[in-house]
Amino acid sequence: MPAKNHDLHGHVPDKAEVALLLIDVINDLAFEGSEALIEQVMPIAENIAALKRQAREAGIPVVYVNDNFGKWQSDFSKLVAHCLEDDVPGQPLARLLRPDVDDYFVLKPKHSGFFSTTLDTLLAYLKAETLILAGVAGNSCVLFTAHDAFMRDFHLIVPSDCVASNTPEENHYALQHMRNVLRADIRPSSAIDWRALHQPNQ
Repeated sequence: MPAKNHDLHGHVPDKAEVALLLIDVINDLAFEGSEALIEQVMPIAENIAALKRQAREAGIPVVYVNDNFGKWQSDFSKLVAHCLEDDVPGQPLARLLRPDVDDYFVLKPKHSGFFSTTLDTLLAYLKAETLILAGVAGNSCVLFTAHDAFMRDFHLIVPSDCVASNTPEENHYALQHMRNVLRADIRPSSAIDWRALHQPNQ
């Protein structure tokens, strides 16, 4: 086997057993019926921002897993610019959760972050075993991603205060499903013991 090409892999750590996936948080929320989701997601946006800060402080890589909105020529930087610079309903969310330069991103064509994306390759390179999932919608893209992660034998953490759906009832159902069926830890983000999670590069 040839030696690793460190330039090819950029700043991905050689090993990070835990990764944080932020699902569809860069989103213009400019679709029919989005008002209900906006009402649910904005109260948890600060929780997701705090979760990301804590993950970075713990040395855990952050991966933005984002919909391509059906545009097969989508570019993540253009999506970020659109949500930050244009007058769209999702602008406050994007401003709060904008990516940092050393975060990673995966564009997905469908609900699951694993379907026809490079997420498997990235997580395999990291040798990740635990995934923390946060974002929208809890009963759709978060749930589909969690299902595919479970079938790949990842341990799942889905903080209940970092996931939103169109209604509290739908969100509650999705979280209970992830806990009962996918064995996900759904305790609030404030209860995560970051020191107990394996630290990358150690």
